[in-house]
Parts: sequence; structure tokens; C-alpha cells
Amino acid sequence: FFFVIFFLPQSAQPATMKLLFSLFTAAIAAPVSAEVYFKEQFNDDGWTDRWTVASDWKSKSELGKWDHTVGEWHGPDADDKGIKTSEDAKFYGLSAALAKPFNSSDKKDLVIQYSVKHEQKIDCGGAYIKLMPGGDKFEATKFGGDTPYGVMFGPDICGSSNKRTHVIFHYDKKDDNLLIKKNVGCEDDQLSHLYTLVLRPDNTFEVFVDNKSVREGKLDDEFDFLPAKEIKDPDQSKPEDWVDEMQMVDPEDKKPDGYDDIPMELPDPDASKPDDWDDEDDGEWEPPMVDNPDYKGPWSPKMIENPDYKGNWEHPMIANPEYEYDHDMHAVCKDGCTHVGFELWQVKAGTVFDDIIVTDSLEEAQKFAEDTFFKKKDAEKEMFDEAQKQERESEEAAMGDEDMPDFDEDEEHMMGDMGDEF
Repeated sequence: FFFVIFFLPQSAQPATMKLLFSLFTAAIAAPVSAEVYFKEQFNDDGWTDRWTVASDWKSKSELGKWDHTVGEWHGPDADDKGIKTSEDAKFYGLSAALAKPFNSSDKKDLVIQYSVKHEQKIDCGGAYIKLMPGGDKFEATKFGGDTPYGVMFGPDICGSSNKRTHVIFHYDKKDDNLLIKKNVGCEDDQLSHLYTLVLRPDNTFEVFVDNKSVREGKLDDEFDFLPAKEIKDPDQSKPEDWVDEMQMVDPEDKKPDGYDDIPMELPDPDASKPDDWDDEDDGEWEPPMVDNPDYKGPWSPKMIENPDYKGNWEHPMIANPEYEYDHDMHAVCKDGCTHVGFELWQVKAGTVFDDIIVTDSLEEAQKFAEDTFFKKKDAEKEMFDEAQKQERESEEAAMGDEDMPDFDEDEEHMMGDMGDEF
């Protein structure tokens, strides 16, 4: 904050004073311009100069090819392209340098946003993006699953039960990558969807899908950054005479005499030997067995309420001496993040990535989304719906052709002659 004091002569006109006041209020109201660390729309062939394929990560036969394409359904601008995975059962590695490093020590919001379109009806494959440190030492051609990263964010699908949006932050103090504890869902249809992550220096975060907030919270609540605030008192243990059995055997209940002698089955008293039964040929006749109505199963004593029952013993808790709040949990780019990249495996290819931005302003990211994702969203949906309609019509026509009987030339000639007769 700063204060400005104007010294004006008594003869100053009201209009002059009003103008100075307007300039002052405009100056203090002017927002700080957003910093854009990375922006990519893939609309020109020069994208291959900005991005590097991880050619040394896997063998050539294991790496899939990236296509530069507008996709099968898209917005009104046929030149508005993205990059698409094109080969099934392949790894995909690709990275690019930020225009300027993002450093968590600047105490700014970190906003990562991009769009994903699974045109292939994805069954198993990742579509997440990573933000990484490294600077001049970053080895782009070797970028892969073992490359250190600060943030991993985005959808990952494998089967009908494993669909999630990864939110993973690196934590230097544990030298570990921490996964969000509660699952964040993702979209799995064939249309473009916008994924946005905001990480704030007040140790909170928020996830948006198509500009709608789907998860937000505190880092220490949603991730295992910190040890528990309380632990079980190591000096306390359950007393030896503690009774936590709610019921006990009735000491008055005794097994009846002869209880174990009662058979499970008895010969059927209503059965009789068939008239045509021959003991010499058929052997000695034995009546069939039926359940014994007096058999009650293995004996067990009756249970009664335990007069000494004290309830479940709860271990006393104490403050954890190792707990200490960390104000720098958000510092995933403590030494500066310098690259973004995709490091993926896809069983069935066909995912289109587009409109990536890394900035320190959610407002800036949302404005970029309005100019890109939302500008083409409706037209893409219309094209997709029309494609689906045509596909259904083709399938119905094909099924109709299969139901029609086949006639050879002789049968057709015969049918024609029969027509002449009638």
C-alpha cells in the first residue's frame, strides 16, 4: 500500500481536483498484469520446433507418432489444430520449454490449463500433463516416467472403474510425489474437455473441468503433506482387566443329556420295500433317510449380557510432537519449473491435446479458454452429433441389407415369369 498526498493551491479549480482524483483512483484500481509462462495452440507447423519428442526414452518401435490435426470433429476454424496420438499400444513422450521459469518463491498462483479430446472412445490410456524443473540441464529427448516433476495433472482412464483426474504434487521434504487422497473424476466421452488446476501460495488448490469447480480444499487436508496432528499415546495401553466383550456364556445353561446322540437323519417311517424288490438280486433293502426333526445342530451355550462389559477401549490421543505446519507446501517449483510435457501410454490412440496455458492468473486462463475452447465447443458438438447420426443411419441401412433375402439370377427370372402370369 502507498499513500499520495496532493498539495494544491487554494485557487485550484474543482475540475482540476476531480481530474487528479480520477487519475489516482484509476491508478490504485488497475490490476497487476498476469504473467503467462507458457501458451500453445498448435495452430502452425512450427510447433515441432517448440516441442521435443522423447526419442531416447523408449525404442523407436515403442514410441507412437504425434499427428498435427484438427480432429474428426472440431470448431468452425479448420486451421485450429491440436496434436493427436495416432498409434495403438504405444508410449508418447513430448516436452517444451516455458517462456519463463515459474518459481514458487514468487508467492504467485500457479494455473495449468489445457484441453483433451478422446476421439477414440478411450478404454485405457493417460492424458495428463506434467510441469517439470530442470532448466538448461533438462534432457528433453530422455524425458519419461522417471523424470522429476513438480506437478502431474489431468485425466487417466483404464477400464470402467478406473477413471480419475490426477492431481499430484512433488514435496521436497518427503522427496515424494503426493497423490490426492479422494478421487477426482474425469470425462470419458468423445468431445473436448477443459482441465484447469490452480495451486495457491496460501496452501489451497482447486480443480476445474469445463470451467466448473469439481474439487477444492487445503493441501494438508487433501494430501499427505504433514504428519497427523495427533497420535496414540505411547505410554497408554488397554488395561489387562478391561472387558470389551458385550456378551458372555450363560453359566446356568448346560448341554442336555444325550444331546450329541440325536442323529441328523432318520429312516423314512413312511417308506416301504417295493413289491418287486428281490433281496437276492437287489440286495438288502434299506429305507431312504429323511431329516430328523429333533436334531438341532451342534450345541452352543446361550449368550447373555456381560455385566462387566465396559465398551470398546479407545486409545488416548496426544499432540504429535513431530507435527509442524509447513507454509511452503505449495512450493512445488521451489527451484523453478521450466518445462511442460506429456509422458503417456495409450492402449487405443486417438486423443487430441490443445490450448495449453501456464500462468499465475485464473482470470487469464479463463479468458484464454473463452477465446479458444469455448469458442469452438458448440460447433464441435454439432459436428460430432451429425457424425454419430450418419454412423447410425449407415449401420441401420447395413442391417436392412442383411435382412433382405438373396436371389440368384434363375430365381429372379422365375419371379419375373410368375409376375407375367399374373
